[in-house]
Amino acid sequence: MRTRTKGIQVAEGGGRTVEKVYKGQRIFARLGEVSQDEAEAWLRDQQAAIDIKRSQGTQRNFALAADKYLTDCEKRGVRTLDLIAYHITLILPYIGFLPLESVHSGSLESFCDSRIQDDEVKPATVNRTLEVVRSILTKCARVWRTDEGKAWLPTAPLIEMLDTKQTKRQPYPITWDEQKRLFAELPPHLERMALFAVNTGLRDDNVCGLRWSWERYIPELKRSVFVVPASEFKGKRPHVAILNDVAMSVMESCRGVHKEFVFTYKQEVKDKKLPQHEPDRVDTINNTGWQKARSRANLTQVRVHDLRHTFGQRLRAAGVSSEDRKALMGHATSDMSEHYATPTIARLIEMANLVASTRDTPTILRVVNG
Repeated sequence: MRTRTKGIQVAEGGGRTVEKVYKGQRIFARLGEVSQDEAEAWLRDQQAAIDIKRSQGTQRNFALAADKYLTDCEKRGVRTLDLIAYHITLILPYIGFLPLESVHSGSLESFCDSRIQDDEVKPATVNRTLEVVRSILTKCARVWRTDEGKAWLPTAPLIEMLDTKQTKRQPYPITWDEQKRLFAELPPHLERMALFAVNTGLRDDNVCGLRWSWERYIPELKRSVFVVPASEFKGKRPHVAILNDVAMSVMESCRGVHKEFVFTYKQEVKDKKLPQHEPDRVDTINNTGWQKARSRANLTQVRVHDLRHTFGQRLRAAGVSSEDRKALMGHATSDMSEHYATPTIARLIEMANLVASTRDTPTILRVVNG
């Protein structure tokens, strides 16, 4: 016989049985001779337990959101996917297990302290990871929805960036002697890339990602330039990379090695019986080989980006005009054209070649704060 509560029945002997489907789960028990109130209380407890279990089972933590973010980036063809994955790998041990609602600036303090104090990195480096965290949480609040149409997060928390003003590192253009010492310690493939960078001013990602399909041969000059597409250049506009004689020589030494990328690395397999590796793209100049070479040359303060600063400083020392320096370095100007006429390219090549004339200039005076 049914009672006033659906799912609770009374047998002829007076014993009560509970049989009910609640949120897709069956609740069943023979409670025996208990009162109606006791049976109802038992049923409420079982329903509450199901609610808690469902809540815990569907609760989204940061690791789940990070995984979805990486999947979305991969689908959209984000070219910095590996770098994003690296930052996520750094942060997951600290907040991966936390529910999304529990991720905020306070929960990130231990990560920030560990990176600065234990790993001895700069606040700007830590901020790159924090920016990834902020992007993920923004997606949770503004883009991603549950099956019920609700946002993964009601609102995205404010993730405060660390102060970098007092610790911002000054550029360190290297001298010719420092270049000789450093490059002598680099493995051949990195030496070629570094020599190309210091003679073109291209950034690390553009040197590593330089493609033969970007090459444009100019018959009148009997030499090439590379047009870096807007999608690959920091300023989000095409950049004509001018090659001086040294950069041309480096580029030609790489021709025919790989059908897509200019700069590659072939990992040697010592056992000749095993299949040999094919040349592959180098992800960054700033790898273990670069860092070891810096240490051996006693130049640990030199970053890959300083090669770009060096090119700019040498152009300035050679008396190259501000307008031509901006064109060679890829700095945006209001009257900058995306394409150059042949005479303009010829003049820029001549200007880029002037960096060789700075070999005998006085030593650079560097002012170090603090």
